[in-house]
Amino acid sequence: MGQPTSGPGGHPASPRPTLHPTGPNTTGDGEQCGAVGGALVFFDLDETITRHDTLLPYIWGFLLRHTPWRIPLMLGVLPAVLQFLLRFVDEGVVKQSFIRCAIGGSRRTTIEAWTRRFVPRLLSNGVFADALKQLEQHKDSGDYLVLMSASTDLYVPAIARELGFNEAICTGVRWDGEKLNGSLTTPNRKGAEKARCFTALAERHRDLTTVAYGNSFTDLPHLRLAGRGVLVNGSKKARRAAESFGVVCVDWN
Repeated sequence: MGQPTSGPGGHPASPRPTLHPTGPNTTGDGEQCGAVGGALVFFDLDETITRHDTLLPYIWGFLLRHTPWRIPLMLGVLPAVLQFLLRFVDEGVVKQSFIRCAIGGSRRTTIEAWTRRFVPRLLSNGVFADALKQLEQHKDSGDYLVLMSASTDLYVPAIARELGFNEAICTGVRWDGEKLNGSLTTPNRKGAEKARCFTALAERHRDLTTVAYGNSFTDLPHLRLAGRGVLVNGSKKARRAAESFGVVCVDWN
């Protein structure tokens, strides 16, 4: 398998977002089939639907259960962290290093088994009730639902399927056959990259109005592009910026 082309910040370039069809309104190749409601709705995952970050507990949970002997190897992440702090690379490089040091080389069957255990536990007690309520309202309206996250395709598509999303857009991770390589196959789906993915999918659904939910300052680039952008539990800084862009601010519990 050839190496992905590198883009800014040391991560792979991606001309169009990788789509993971998850629901009844999509075919296996990601093309829409069947009726779609009046809106194209994007939900962020971490701290918008879930109460906390998901990658750290996913990786550490796997590490402690399957390969605790690799914990000292996590020191290998420090060079990438230093480069990030010096602004030589973006967060995607740190994420890649973290994944490779922690679980790189693990077998697909073992990873998938952990995902099947991790996702139900996360959704049973780690999500905002208000997020689920809002999601159900959009389902009832027949809207086309997209889970768009900087977290990885090790588990984001599984969460999307469980919650009834039509598609998932997330950060891709490379496999070498049946073993996890851990390198990123896409840019880190955050900030301007999320806005690019938003625009690309909105172009495919030009007849639909757009709604987007996110929680952080780095979500504002795509929230401001939506017909209705919603900042969830935002910081004071993010709320001030959101209001200047016409993005609605809400609190979810």
